[in-house]
Amino acid sequence: MKITEHIKKSEGKTLFSFEILPPLKGDSIDSIYKGIDPLMDFKPSFIDVTYHREDYVEKKRTDGSFVKVSTKKRPGTVAICAAIMHKYKIDAVPHIICGGFTREDTENALIDLNFLGIDNVLALRGDNAKSEQFFNPEEAGNSNSLDLIHQIKNMNSGIYLDEELSNANITNFCIGAAGYPEKHHDAPNLKTDLKFLKRKIETGAEFIVTQMFFDNSKYFEFVEKCRENGINVPIIPGIKPLTTKSQLTLLPKLFHIDSPDELTDMVEQAKTQEAIKQIGIEWAIQQCKELIKAKVPVLHFYTMGRSDATKTICEKIF
Repeated sequence: MKITEHIKKSEGKTLFSFEILPPLKGDSIDSIYKGIDPLMDFKPSFIDVTYHREDYVEKKRTDGSFVKVSTKKRPGTVAICAAIMHKYKIDAVPHIICGGFTREDTENALIDLNFLGIDNVLALRGDNAKSEQFFNPEEAGNSNSLDLIHQIKNMNSGIYLDEELSNANITNFCIGAAGYPEKHHDAPNLKTDLKFLKRKIETGAEFIVTQMFFDNSKYFEFVEKCRENGINVPIIPGIKPLTTKSQLTLLPKLFHIDSPDELTDMVEQAKTQEAIKQIGIEWAIQQCKELIKAKVPVLHFYTMGRSDATKTICEKIF
């Protein structure tokens, strides 16, 4: 079922969903199931599955030459989605990214997803390669999420890369896009970021999932500005409970978000790791209660592969 249909069917009730990371190479699918099983009691409407580009380092050989070696390769997101749908009978939403993919790679992945009966995709530019300061698209790849959405929308119209194809199968993906309440780190300001987001909606995106945030006012202001700019699709807030003191500096650096003064002060004054985790959980609970009261369409949790904090929050709000 499409995300937009889930939301329409809910008739105003706030739904629950979460995002998982595929296991690293060498780990089994059981590591995924262990993170999902504790959250199934809360009847998630869908589960997002991330995709990370392959990373490389240059390693020196004994003869003095260098060879490129893969340092991180996660098993295929497509396969993980298929496993989730088979085991849990729930919609899986794969991330489709530009970084590390050619347009042909993207087309082939979308064909596989369509064969599996997957109805939704989240179209993202993806992160920079670790060795690069700025994002560089793959040769013959999409340059940004707008180009990626355009390719997916073309396939929804039966337009493939091979222009000689006739009567090609028409896909029917519901396309999601990312939104940034505190702006994307590459955008000069929120105004220009919103212009780009509107173009993504006009091109074919049907729902938005936001970057995580710790200050609900950022989300509410973002939604208001979206509506003022004619962006009227569902905007799903992303929630990440803070669980360690290091995340006070790590998360803002990685995701370009602010930590509210009150939350920062409480964490810095905490004496133990368990106290910090509890502060983060209580903060997220209050965030969620306020968002539910505002009738957000879905609460989407970034679990980072760990479900215990999300489970505790859900027990208090659902």
